Amino acid sequence: MKSTIRVRMSAHDAHYGGNLVDGARMLQLFGDVATELLILNDGDEGLFKAYDMVEFMAPVFAGDYIEATGEIVSCGNTSRKMVFEARKVIAPRPDINDSACDVLETPIIVCRASGTCVVPKDKQRK
Repeated sequence: MKSTIRVRMSAHDAHYGGNLVDGARMLQLFGDVATELLILNDGDEGLFKAYDMVEFMAPVFAGDYIEATGEIVSCGNTSRKMVFEARKVIAPRPDINDSACDVLETPIIVCRASGTCVVPKDKQRK
């Protein structure tokens, strides 16, 4: 089972100089993807227990469109192991003008992660 969301990073998301977005924003997107996956799989939002790997691979800036995907790769009694990937799919082009953007022919992987979520037995509906 897979889930995907696409979000444009805003000026509000930019946390550092040069309109750089905080890496924690990618983890927030992964949390939203995980919630959807748990609802689809179990009928409950569940809880994110832990990330076991997070790898930041490229910078994200205000104006970038980020596509975050996740997949449940294994299910235990209450645990759900998931993998995530965030890709930059559209990037602003301020060198051209203030509103120019390019759809990237090859998306740029900006972050990968894996983690475990838990849905208590009494909350599982599927």
